[in-house]
Formats: sequence, structure tokens, C-alpha cells
Amino acid sequence: MPGGARVEVAALVRDVADRYAGLPSTRGVALAGSSASGLASRDSDIDLYIYANPEISVADRARIARVGASRSEIDNRFFEPGDEWVDAATGVTVDVMFRDPSWIEEQLDRVLVRHVASVGYSTCFWHNIRSSEPLFDRHGWLAALKRRAELPYPEELRRAVVAKNHPILRDHLSSFLHQLERAVVRSDLVSVNHRVAALLASWLDVLFALNREPHPGEKRLAEIAEARCPLRPADLARRVSDLVSAAGVSGSEVVIRASHLVDALDELLRAEGLLF
Repeated sequence: MPGGARVEVAALVRDVADRYAGLPSTRGVALAGSSASGLASRDSDIDLYIYANPEISVADRARIARVGASRSEIDNRFFEPGDEWVDAATGVTVDVMFRDPSWIEEQLDRVLVRHVASVGYSTCFWHNIRSSEPLFDRHGWLAALKRRAELPYPEELRRAVVAKNHPILRDHLSSFLHQLERAVVRSDLVSVNHRVAALLASWLDVLFALNREPHPGEKRLAEIAEARCPLRPADLARRVSDLVSAAGVSGSEVVIRASHLVDALDELLRAEGLLF
């Protein structure tokens, strides 16, 4: 992103953060995503997380979102509750998500205290907190949350992520690879794509856990894995690209490539004593 554009975006971030900071129920405002990680490009969104209790009213949210917006969407609830708008002056999309502080504390407890894994994306909320940049912090609550998120990757969690996600790759009758084989037999390309996406989600969850790295979310995963995961299959990005490309073509090649990807992960797990 050119220097002038970076300055404009930084000013926009500060202005929006200040608007939410002025509301009495706001406990913290954090910048996350590519803008916080330094990976932002010209078309990147601004991802802001607002921690508030009690919940900010929709009327207040609409008032904030519509300042200088060329288009706005208020109270989207497809994923986390959020508002989204396009800033008219810069053309940048602002994506704001609203969280209850106790809810995000529970998400950290889930992985860092109780070591509970999910099917794919087990540690994404942890990564989100760990990588976010506080912009407003009433009474130091957000700083304390960030300190908790800086804990090393627990070995119990590492093993739990492997135990939850590895068997479903191909060991069980309900595994993603088995479902993929059946979808190929049916020439069901929609199901093929769906099963490849699910397999990659759990495969990457295991890979990041293997390397004691919190899962970074949904974007640039092969690139991030190659940068942050010393324990990884050779040519990881190419292997993933080949698998995704094969998913769009009817035939058994997608099954072969998926199986090879799981083989490569198994070798790493055996070397770490995590596969028996």
C-alpha cells in the first residue's frame, strides 16, 4: 500500500476507534486482520473489534457507521454481530464486529485452560486476540486479555487438536477423504469442493498445532504456514494449490492428491510422537 494511502487509512482507523471509545459501554477497541499484521494491500478491509457491556444500541452503531459512508450495512448477524460500511473518502471498507467481554474471555479459557479442540480452526479466537492491536482500553481490560493470550501453546491443547482433527482426515468411515472418494464416484463436484475445503481446514488445524502456532484464520493460510511452520511438508503451497485445482475436475486425481497431503502430515506427526 502506498505511503499516502497508509496515512489516510491510519487516520480513518483512529477516527472510527475514537467514535466507539466515546460510548460509555465500550471497554476496548482493537484492530485486527491484515491491517494489524502489516499484510494489508490496497483492497484490504479495516477489521475492528468492539468489546462492550452492555451491548451498544443499534441506533448508536448506525450513527457511527454512517459518518462519511457511501454505503452501509447495520446489524449483520451472519457470523459475529457486526456493521460494515464503505468510507466515501478513501473507498476502504470498514468491518466492525461486536463482542461481549465475557464471551471472548470464555473463548480463551476454552483453549488455554480447558484445552478443548474443534473440527478445524480450533485456536482462531486466540490468534485474533494475540495478533490484535489495542486502540482503546478502558481500565486496562484489553491489556490483561492480551497478556493472557501471550501464553505459550499448551502441549495438552496441541495433542487435543491432533486427536480431534487427525482421525477425521481419513481414518474413519465418516472421514473427509472417504466422503471425497464417494463424491468423486457420484461425479458430485459441489460435494467434492465442500469435502476438500473441510479436509484442508482440519489438516491446517493440525499443522498449526504441530508447530505450536495459533490458527490464523481463513486468509493466506498456505503463505502463513510456509512462513511460520518449520515443521511442514515440502512444497506446501504447491501441494495445496494442486489439490484445490483438482477439486474442480471430475476424476480420481483429487483423491490421490488429498491422500498424499495426509501422508505428508502423518510423517511429521510420527516424527513428533503424536501419531500412533
